[in-house]
Amino acid sequence: MAEAASVPPIVHVVDDDESLRDALGSLFRSVGLTPRLYGSAKEFLDGVDPAVPGCIVLDIRLPGTSGLDFQVQLAENGIGMPVILMTGHGDIPMSVRGMKAGAVDFLAKPFRDQDMLDAVAVAMERDAKRRAEEGGTATIKHRFETLSPRERQVMTLVTAGKMNKQVAGDLALSEVTVKIHRGSAMRKMGARTLADLVRMADTLSLRQA
Repeated sequence: MAEAASVPPIVHVVDDDESLRDALGSLFRSVGLTPRLYGSAKEFLDGVDPAVPGCIVLDIRLPGTSGLDFQVQLAENGIGMPVILMTGHGDIPMSVRGMKAGAVDFLAKPFRDQDMLDAVAVAMERDAKRRAEEGGTATIKHRFETLSPRERQVMTLVTAGKMNKQVAGDLALSEVTVKIHRGSAMRKMGARTLADLVRMADTLSLRQA
């Protein structure tokens, strides 16, 4: 996998129309973007590196698949890059369903170059935000894994709204011991306040058993 920080974001164009692929490739290069062109969904899935930032410009109708099916394939392959759908007039209802499934935008052909560039800018911004959030989640998960089993129990109960005394009763511990585990958990998690710890528990979807 390539390191995301070492390469520029890529605009992936997936369309079986070679002339349109080439035109979009030229458009993106003209404004300093890096395009990569594919004639089919399979070509894209075989060649993409999900670790590299970017977005996908996708024709709603491809040989053997539809944009909606392709969105499902992306999820199954762990590819979270934002999708921009290109559509013919008769495909607009399908594109609306694609938007509901998470696409950033759909552009009816023929579209203006500026509309495409604007959509790509929004998609790139969304991808950067998603990657930053995922990076934060990964850090929180890693910190949680450093907690002892008892510290995890205490964190789960405390962030569920229980007082130290209640946690002590639930776990058959002294209140002092609960405070020690709570302080250790907060330190390892990098939480300055209980509110910080609660937000981290929400990110981890911790639930009291």
